[in-house]
Order: sequence, then C-alpha cells, then structure tokens
Amino acid sequence: MAIPLLQYKPSSQNQRVSGYEVGSDDQPWIYSTDNLLSGSDLDVLIEAAYRQIFFHAFAADREKFLESQLRNGQITVRDFIRGLVLSDRYRRSFYDLNNNYRFVEQTVQRVLGRDVYSEREKIAWSIVVATKGINGFINNLVDSDEYLESFGDSIVPYQRRRVLPGRAEGELPFNIKSPRYDEYYRGKFGFPQVIWQTTVRSYRPQEKVPRAGDPALFLNMARSIDARGNSPQNISALNVDFERSVPYRRV
Repeated sequence: MAIPLLQYKPSSQNQRVSGYEVGSDDQPWIYSTDNLLSGSDLDVLIEAAYRQIFFHAFAADREKFLESQLRNGQITVRDFIRGLVLSDRYRRSFYDLNNNYRFVEQTVQRVLGRDVYSEREKIAWSIVVATKGINGFINNLVDSDEYLESFGDSIVPYQRRRVLPGRAEGELPFNIKSPRYDEYYRGKFGFPQVIWQTTVRSYRPQEKVPRAGDPALFLNMARSIDARGNSPQNISALNVDFERSVPYRRV
C-alpha cells in the first residue's frame, strides 16, 4: 500500500500572485517548441533546458539520445526534462551529494520553477523519495497538475516571476540561492579554506621599485653601522686658565 502524499498548504509566493506584468529584458525568456522557426531555435531550446536543470552541462554530460529523440519529434519537451532529471549526471550531482530534504528543494526549484512552500512540503516529498525512490518522485513532479498548468508539454521550465514590477531587485537565481553543495559537504571536501596571514603584504608600483645603484638599497647597511663619535668633554669655565691658555705674542 502506497503512502499518500502528505498534505501541505501553499504559501503566497510570487508565482501565485497575479499582477500587472511589464515586459523588459529582465523577464524570463520562454522557450517552447510551439514557435520554433528553424533548427537553430531547437538548439537554443536544448541549451536552455540544460541551463535550467544542470546550470551548465559539459560535453560528456549531455544526453545525446534524448536530444535525438526531441529533434525527431519522438518525445516532448516535458519528456526531455524528465530524462534530464532522471539522468545519472543529475543523480551524481544532486542526490548523491545532499540529503533528501535538500535534494527535494533543488529539484522543485528546477522542475517547477519555484521555491518550496515550507518545511512541510520538503517532508512530504522526502517521504515520496524514501518510499518510491528518485524515479517515483521525479515522475510525480513532472506529471503534476502544477507542472502541466505552468509549462505543459512544450515549454522549458523557468524561474517564475523572479523579477516583479516595483521591486528594485528580484529574487536570486536558484543556482546562487541553492548551490549544489551544502555546508556539510563543503566542509567535508575542505573548502572554502580560510588562510590567516601574520604579515600584511604591501604593493609597490614597478616604477617605484629601487634599481641597482639606488641609495635606498644601502639604507639598511648604513643603519647597521655604529656612527656614534666621542662624547664631548665636560670642562667648567672656572677651571680654565685663560692667561696661560690664550696665546699671545711676546716682544
């Protein structure tokens, strides 16, 4: 008997609030197979899918078989996203390096284009990961009503309502707000390392560096020489015989 999904209340995030949208360069660009004009547009769509799921994919991490199926029309964009999230590269990069709660948070951000509503939603989806595995969790997300209403079968997921009118700064991108490594694994891998220096290094321009023959190079040597002379004699003026000491001419 499968455990039902734990109920949680959606909070009022930006993507759930309808508002007056003003198109600008900051608004997300929607990539869809419904308005493709050439084969190069499909290449741009595939790159956008890799950026959304992996943020960056090397040549060895690309799913050539899924790309070929998408180019030939055998699968939809939704199936292509499903294949990327179920790939070995995604498992190694996110599931193997995080706990279930953080894995759920990062996957919801990339697949549904929003943050998790609360800790209760993390727990709910973590139960699905523990009972149905990664495949069951990913399939539930991609086949959910929220995904179909937001992106359908032809749109690449994106961060919804990241930039709002009237706000100086929008929400941070998911790859910056939720990096791949959390604090536990960053400490386990040994980074970042803080190196304390006992001496403060100063910078001197190249034109001010003394060259050969410059007196400044011999300053330390001059300071090392003991140049102190003899101390003056302390003689009182009352003890001086001026008549004998002052020379005079004899006739």
